[in-house]
Amino acid sequence: MPQPPTPGWWSRNWKWAVPTTVVSMVVLIVGFVFLIFFGIFGMMKSSEPCKNAFAKAAASPQVQTQLGVPIKEGFFLSGNVSTAGSRGHATMSIPISGPKGTGAIYLEAKKSAGTWTYSTLEVTIEGKPEKIDLKP
Repeated sequence: MPQPPTPGWWSRNWKWAVPTTVVSMVVLIVGFVFLIFFGIFGMMKSSEPCKNAFAKAAASPQVQTQLGVPIKEGFFLSGNVSTAGSRGHATMSIPISGPKGTGAIYLEAKKSAGTWTYSTLEVTIEGKPEKIDLKP
């Protein structure tokens, strides 16, 4: 009596191959989205306007009094930074916090001939109506 043909690889393994493939694809897509997300925030945080604005806010006696020391930069920035050679434009909101409260740095800057000039550079403290101007 002839033996029935041996089932192929797919017939024997589809029950674990399909879920594994689907889960792998979902993990790859989610990982790619996170990579893009954190890459964009990382580039914005490492931009010159962001670094300068945070340094000025952290060194400001008024901000230190309102938020306490140390002042920490939040992760979820909003806005945009665009540069092309020695020209550029930046509009950003940078969350900050300290032991006494939270706030945000708002900046608007233009880059011309390689130098950033701030038209707006101020800090607002949550729950306080006044703004702290950081421009020189």
